[in-house]
Amino acid sequence: MAIITFSREMGSGGIPIAQQLAEEISYELVDGDALKEAAPHYNLTEAALQQADEKPPAFVDTLDRQIDLSVHRIQLFVLERALAGNVIIYGRGGQDLLQGIQSVLRVRVIAPFEERVERWAEREWIDPDLARFLVRRSDQQRSGFIKYYFDRDWENPLDYDLVINTVRMTNDCAVNLIKTAVNDPYLIEKEHLCKKKIEDLIIQKKIQIARLADERIEDIWFNIDVSGGKVVLSGHIHSDAERRAAIEDAKKVEGVKSVVDKLNVIHY
Repeated sequence: MAIITFSREMGSGGIPIAQQLAEEISYELVDGDALKEAAPHYNLTEAALQQADEKPPAFVDTLDRQIDLSVHRIQLFVLERALAGNVIIYGRGGQDLLQGIQSVLRVRVIAPFEERVERWAEREWIDPDLARFLVRRSDQQRSGFIKYYFDRDWENPLDYDLVINTVRMTNDCAVNLIKTAVNDPYLIEKEHLCKKKIEDLIIQKKIQIARLADERIEDIWFNIDVSGGKVVLSGHIHSDAERRAAIEDAKKVEGVKSVVDKLNVIHY
């Protein structure tokens, strides 16, 4: 159940590489189009995707809770696709969402800024100055998204297994490099360890979604840990009523075997 994640810069040419790779190795490509198609099944409207997909928060409390809910629903979609294996997860913070999953090959596709501007202007038939603005904005949004939700520098090469500069090699060369890497014995031998971990991540994500959607819970920052379907809730919460609601929400999630309550009620 090998998984490939793609991090890419706007205009770097990542999508043709991902599409060619998916076709050649018969993997499912989990990209923006796949997300839009699945969105109704995850209670995601077109407006919610526009507002939340790969974007940082608005830093307005009431709005950010709704954005966080949409982000977690997008992440649930990604995790459930990852569980099936043999997938290419294009963007959406896949490499961070699957942190600790050792059967993941993390790929980043880059190109120099001005080269990306020129490509985007040609692709969209737009003025280079507008293309420059759009590429810079995209970089800032995606960088901010990764920094806020995963506390990581988007550009750090040490967080990827393979970094491909598309002005230095052809798409065919890039695809062949990734095909070789995903068949590395280290990745293959780790595959059997990863399914249970992803199942736990899915349970954790469903509880996070229930917490954000539950208007009875004001304090949404307590910890949710899942191992083998066993859930531990820890940290602080505002009231006994919120504590009961949190436990109730967790118990309702499919796959949960038990819930351990380590929440501390702090009234303020």
